Amino acid sequence: MFAKPVPGRTTADTEGDVVVLLIGMRVNHFWAVHQWLPVMLSMFRMLGELARDRDRGLLRHVMLTASPRTYYVVQYWESKEKLYAYAHAPEMFHHRAWKVFNRTEKAGKARGHVGLWHEAYVVPEGSYESIYFDMPAFGLAGAHGQVPVERRGRYAKDRFAYRSAAGAERKAAEKAG
Repeated sequence: MFAKPVPGRTTADTEGDVVVLLIGMRVNHFWAVHQWLPVMLSMFRMLGELARDRDRGLLRHVMLTASPRTYYVVQYWESKEKLYAYAHAPEMFHHRAWKVFNRTEKAGKARGHVGLWHEAYVVPEGSYESIYFDMPAFGLAGAHGQVPVERRGRYAKDRFAYRSAAGAERKAAEKAG
C-alpha cells in the first residue's frame, strides 16, 4: 500500500494561505512509560478522530521523529478557523484530553516526565514554495495536490511569485489601495 512516486519534478498545487501545525511530545524520562505512553496514544486517537470526520479541516499529516525522545506530527489544515474549532470543540477528544492535563498540572501532579509542544503557522500565499523529485504526494503536496513544477515555475523564486486568481486580485487591490 505504498504510494508510487511521481516521476520528475513536481510542486504542491496550493492556492491561498497555508495553515501548518507542528505538534509533538518529548519523552523526558523513558522509565516513566505510564506518563508518556498515554500522551502518545492520545495523539493517535485525535488523528483517527480527524480522519473519520474530514469536514473538521485536517487535510493531511506526517508523523516524524526528531530523536529517540521527540515525536511530532506535521499537520496541514484547511484554515486556522477549522484548527481552532477542532481544538475547542467540547465533543472532540482534544478538548477532553486538555481538560485532564490542565487539572493534573493545576493539582501539581505533572512531574516533567513528558514535554508537550506545538507551533502553528498561517503562511500567506507567496511566502511558501515546494519542490519534489520522484516523490509521491508528500507534505504540502499531499495536502493540496501535486502538479508538474513547470505549472508554478522552474525556480524557487518563480514558485514564490505564483499567485492564484484570488491571490492575484488581492495583491492588485493592495497595490491600488
